[in-house]
Amino acid sequence: MRRAGAHLGSQRRRLALLRLSPGPRGRRLHRLVPASPARSEPDVPRARQHSTEPSVMKSAKAKTPRKPVIKKGFQTNLKDPVGVYCRVRPLSFPDQECCVEVINSTTLQLHTPEGCRLNRNGDYKETQYSFKRVFGTHTTQKELFDVVANPLVDDLIHGKNGLLFTYGVTGSGKTYTMTGSPGSGGLLPRCLNMIFNSIGSFQAKRYVFKSNDRNSMEIQCEVDALLERQKREAMPIPKTPSSKRQADPEFADMINVQEFCKAEEVDEDSVYGVFISFIEIYNNYIYDLLEEVQFDPIKPKLPQSKMLREDKNHNMYVAGCTEVEVKSTEEAFEVFWRGQKKRRIANTHLNRESSRSHSVFSIKLVQAPLDADGDNVLQEKEQITISQLSLVDLAGSERTNRTKAEGNRLREAGNINQSLMTLRTCMEVLRENQTYGTNKMVPYRDSKLTHLFKNYFDGEGKVRMIVCVNPKAEDYEESLQVMRFAEVTQEVEVARPVDKVICGLTPGRRYRNLPRGGPVGDEPLMTEVILQSFPPLPPCKLLDINDEETFPNMIDALEKRHRQRQLSIEDLNKRCVAFKALLKTLDSSLSNKENYIQEKLNEKEKLILGQKSEIEQLEKKNKTLEYKIEILEKTTTIYEEDKRNLQQELESQNQKLQRQVSDKRRLEARLQGMVTETSMKWQKECERRVAATQLEMQNKLWVKDEKLKQLKAIVTEPKPEKPERPSRERDREKIIQRSVSPSPVPNTPIPVRHRRSRSAGGRWVDHKPASNVQTETVMQPHVPHAITVSVANEKALAKCEKYMLTHQELASDGEIQTKVIKGDVYKTRGGGQSVQFTDIETLKQESPTGSRKRRSSTLAPAQPDGTESEWTDVETRCSVAVEMRAGSQLGPGYQHHAQPKRKKP
Repeated sequence: MRRAGAHLGSQRRRLALLRLSPGPRGRRLHRLVPASPARSEPDVPRARQHSTEPSVMKSAKAKTPRKPVIKKGFQTNLKDPVGVYCRVRPLSFPDQECCVEVINSTTLQLHTPEGCRLNRNGDYKETQYSFKRVFGTHTTQKELFDVVANPLVDDLIHGKNGLLFTYGVTGSGKTYTMTGSPGSGGLLPRCLNMIFNSIGSFQAKRYVFKSNDRNSMEIQCEVDALLERQKREAMPIPKTPSSKRQADPEFADMINVQEFCKAEEVDEDSVYGVFISFIEIYNNYIYDLLEEVQFDPIKPKLPQSKMLREDKNHNMYVAGCTEVEVKSTEEAFEVFWRGQKKRRIANTHLNRESSRSHSVFSIKLVQAPLDADGDNVLQEKEQITISQLSLVDLAGSERTNRTKAEGNRLREAGNINQSLMTLRTCMEVLRENQTYGTNKMVPYRDSKLTHLFKNYFDGEGKVRMIVCVNPKAEDYEESLQVMRFAEVTQEVEVARPVDKVICGLTPGRRYRNLPRGGPVGDEPLMTEVILQSFPPLPPCKLLDINDEETFPNMIDALEKRHRQRQLSIEDLNKRCVAFKALLKTLDSSLSNKENYIQEKLNEKEKLILGQKSEIEQLEKKNKTLEYKIEILEKTTTIYEEDKRNLQQELESQNQKLQRQVSDKRRLEARLQGMVTETSMKWQKECERRVAATQLEMQNKLWVKDEKLKQLKAIVTEPKPEKPERPSRERDREKIIQRSVSPSPVPNTPIPVRHRRSRSAGGRWVDHKPASNVQTETVMQPHVPHAITVSVANEKALAKCEKYMLTHQELASDGEIQTKVIKGDVYKTRGGGQSVQFTDIETLKQESPTGSRKRRSSTLAPAQPDGTESEWTDVETRCSVAVEMRAGSQLGPGYQHHAQPKRKKP
């Protein structure tokens, strides 16, 4: 009988579609569409399209974003840019340095603070940024709501989606903007207040709308909704708070909004239901903040993360998320406050209550039209309109060197910055695709935050962003990055959502069938019609007492009416009998039809049960495939990360190899230079040694010449004549001639005698190099008990206190000049010995034919006035292969070192 009544109701609705209401809303134009039979025709290909959806999803799984299905006849080229607003919070202290200045209602300017100028070599740069609207430090929550959130709530009530999120660095006022504070409610309580002010009297009874796990809604009849309410009321602990209770004093001041706000042109012929959900994205995992978990003190359960799925309309939703139906602002905010207490917050160096996760508060508004009578909800799922408003409070971006984060806080900060960076990358790719016509893949899947809201950027609703800025100078670098992201976001355009076509039911159905009061006027009209069918009564006025015509005429007229009444009664009885027979026939035919329909219904129910089981199997298979896809995505992410790591390692190895090659080249060039330098050095050394060898040979030859001269002088007797001093030029000529052939001029012999050294005290080391020439002169340096060595060594120096070096050189006149260099031996701190020269004695031979006689002169160690002797000139000192040292009595002085040899490490 219920299904037959529904069939009759559909017939009556079909007739109601063809007439217009004379009520106050009768002027609005409505599109007339056929009723359920005509509406069911396009559902067949739609169902066929859903049946082939898994294969389509498989083939298009790698393409992101998926373009929505475009229907013909609608304008889809209309796009609106993302609305970006800026709000500047007041400074915490009046004496703080400010780096943000509000120029006008749409322009903001950033000043470089003093500390950044010093780091940038005094570079002073002022940058201006434009927004759709800039709100200064004195802006109230009401002004912000009227400009930013009021249009989104109005679109929500009219069936359009919206996304509003706050963005900024930590401590910039995002949570205050979204939630508010006692006495100053934020955007969220004001949105709830406006929604319930608009649809308060048009709300459906609780549990008429029921959510399922596929991001859609179902309609229950009044009986099922009543049973559901009774079942929930019978539970000991209600899952949802009652809308009749008073608000919690903890947040009562937040929702106590003085200004009354209401949407315009609300559809009165529809019923509404409000469902809210509250989730958080923590470390790139989604958690349900409204999920009821039984407390177990022995083994507490950790909250389970939720998964993202895609419904049949390709919209992303959180599977298994709790959706609570609310009926008032107080009830909705109480549910929100219950989830807000579960949200993860922590104390950091920059913010005492820093949000460590992104929170998403979703308001889902369900709208369904009334039937043609205006009494009940239209039981057609296709006529349900679902719109959603998401209020997102993003966690603040932060730098770890400022927050001093460690451990879990450091990991949380890394995940927060990574998700915000992914959001920025998506915006940049969208802007590039729209600006240059490219078709790059937008990386929505890199983060759960962007993957959840990718439909909004594909044209499923309006997108609004509030950039919160802290004007203090310490946040200048972070504020600069936020401004750049806002500048990129403003250039992204989002397709304007298409209005949904609503069935053209007659407006004014809610109030048309209400009783207006007063008696129903049909019965008096039927009585008059029946009375008019009888013969008229004659006049019944008596004019005379003897009147005998009036009563007989009246009696005849009444008898005629009585006979006509009897005939009408008989005819009515016959008609009643015939109608009863017709009703019986109709009842039997109806019972037969009911039996036939019941059989068909049983068959359909069996078919539906089979289809349901098949659907359940497909759903299980779908879940399994989704789980496999999730695993494959994680595996792909791991492989991609390994690939990036290997690429980075390869690049580092290539760089290392290039550095080694460059080092090798530099080493080769260095070695080549060293080889060239060494070869030149050895070439010079060879030349020097050759020259020294030549000089030594010349000295030996000269000595032999001298010996021959002396021998010849002894043999022959020289004439007694005064020798003349030859000039320097002549001496040189003689030297050159003697080098070729010895001169026959005899030399005067010198008496032989030993000359004792002045320093006779102490033991001496007599250092006579092996390269010295034996002159065989009478005067020879002789020190008794001396240790004679050819090379100075440590052992000899350790036994003596004095040191004597015999040095020979060729004088300017060609004669051999012998110098005896004397010094004192001292012990050093390192365990060795050092020699400090103190005196020089010179022994020289001269030719008797010259003006100068041979003499052996002994020079004093030093002059009394501290000046140098004429025999200690620079040339003489430099010709001795010893080291000079300042502080000696001989001016720069001579010093010879003899230290023990050290092993190489």
